Amino acid sequence: MEIESVRCECCELKEDCTQDYISDVKAKFDGKWLCGLCSEAVRDEVSRGKKPSGVEEAVKAHMSFCGKFRLNPAVRVADGMRQMLRRRTGNLSSPSSSSSSSTKNYTRSTSTKF
Repeated sequence: MEIESVRCECCELKEDCTQDYISDVKAKFDGKWLCGLCSEAVRDEVSRGKKPSGVEEAVKAHMSFCGKFRLNPAVRVADGMRQMLRRRTGNLSSPSSSSSSSTKNYTRSTSTKF
């Protein structure tokens, strides 16, 4: 199997994949290669179905969203993961706006403090 480096058409993140996998992904997303995170975001948008939109419209919307941000791809991936996790847990508010009684405070253990 030959491995090929391919760049996501939304966030420009590069991944190394087989040609078969690349073809499968392109077939699912209107001929466009999407990285794992962007493909999950598109699937999530389609499954939420607040307005009748197909995969093609969801891909266009996500590409537009990614195009607004020209940061380091790693920062975009981390931000996208954070947003996806918030959406899935139902917590769409920012950490500062949530009530203190429901906010969990995490600290380092004494063995990891500097």
